Amino acid sequence: MFLVTGITGKVGGAAAGHLLEMGKQVRAQVRSEAKVTAWSTKGVELIKGEWEDPAAMTLALDGVEGAYLMMPPIQTPSRDFREAKAVIASYKEALAKSPPPKLVALSSMGSEKTSGLGLITATHLLEEGLGNEPFPVAFVRAGSFFENYLFGLEAAQGGTLPIFYAPTDRKLPMVATKDIGTEVAKLLTSEWTGKRFIELGSLVSSDELAAALGAVLGRDVRAHAIPHEAWADTLQHMGLPKGGTWAYEEMTEGVNSGWIGFSDANTERVEGTTSAKEVFAAAHAAS
Repeated sequence: MFLVTGITGKVGGAAAGHLLEMGKQVRAQVRSEAKVTAWSTKGVELIKGEWEDPAAMTLALDGVEGAYLMMPPIQTPSRDFREAKAVIASYKEALAKSPPPKLVALSSMGSEKTSGLGLITATHLLEEGLGNEPFPVAFVRAGSFFENYLFGLEAAQGGTLPIFYAPTDRKLPMVATKDIGTEVAKLLTSEWTGKRFIELGSLVSSDELAAALGAVLGRDVRAHAIPHEAWADTLQHMGLPKGGTWAYEEMTEGVNSGWIGFSDANTERVEGTTSAKEVFAAAHAAS
């Protein structure tokens, strides 16, 4: 039995799917059972509870062979990241009561840094909080998800992909969520010891993303870097509240400056095998 958190998301869903394909039993911690009916029909055991509820997490961890934990998406964190800290405290209490034989945690590129991370601060805190557990722990530092750019299937119809990263020809770590799920399932079902830091993804530029979208849409598409002074307004139009864009902006500044990326220091590197074009093509075909 393997525990998967975030099964309704792309990474958790991919990890659970791979484990089921391998013939493994899967347990999922979920907030609402109504949203995961499809998983229960596949034989996934459901444990209802909040991320911040250590009692529910302890129950979810009980008797598993391995666990996959992630931070819930917190797009507008408090300045002190109290939301992330509450989840980590819950995890730590539950792990102390129901320690698994091994733990895989989803992290992010740049999480080894201690400042200037914006949204990535949450995964830095996760690594800091779970880094001294007495059982094997692997932190998967993933690059930016290709799925984050699926909006381009609509936005790029006019021939332009608006993007925050600049310059657009600079290559950044990116990866498909399918590949993250594959790596998580592999780690959970293989034998290893100690603490591991795995940088997962391939180097891809915004220009290459635009070209991949163009190939799928059958038209010329070029990446356009949104000017820094327009970030806040653009993010507000995307749904973030006024005054709540600072964490996304700080993260983007870190990526654009080169502060956030793959570190290469004391880490393992795993290349992605699914291309941006494959991700865009599958989503386009399904739409």
